[in-house]
Amino acid sequence: MFEAITKPDVARRYWGHENVSDWKPGSKWEHIRANDERTVDLVGNVIEILPPTCLVIAWANASQASDPASYSRVTFAIEEYDMVRLTVTHDEPGAGSGMANGIKQGWPSAKPKSA
Repeated sequence: MFEAITKPDVARRYWGHENVSDWKPGSKWEHIRANDERTVDLVGNVIEILPPTCLVIAWANASQASDPASYSRVTFAIEEYDMVRLTVTHDEPGAGSGMANGIKQGWPSAKPKSA
């Protein structure tokens, strides 16, 4: 499961985006559309990484990257549970922000996209 988040070629199958970073605390992170344009939709940094059980990143929409108040934090907690249990906690979006409004609907179920 950890590779489904941190390996671009695996993440592409689930999100249609690639998560690109060197995956060290403090490092830059980008969420890039896996299409011909390779548009960077989200940017941020790695806060904490404990493979294969925990990844914490801060992120913002690429258009708001220069505004520290636009960042929110996402924690991916992974634990063995039959197969695997993934708990995603998205916190600190600014009240009424585009990010807060976007996540009100919840994170969609991750299903592999056709290759």
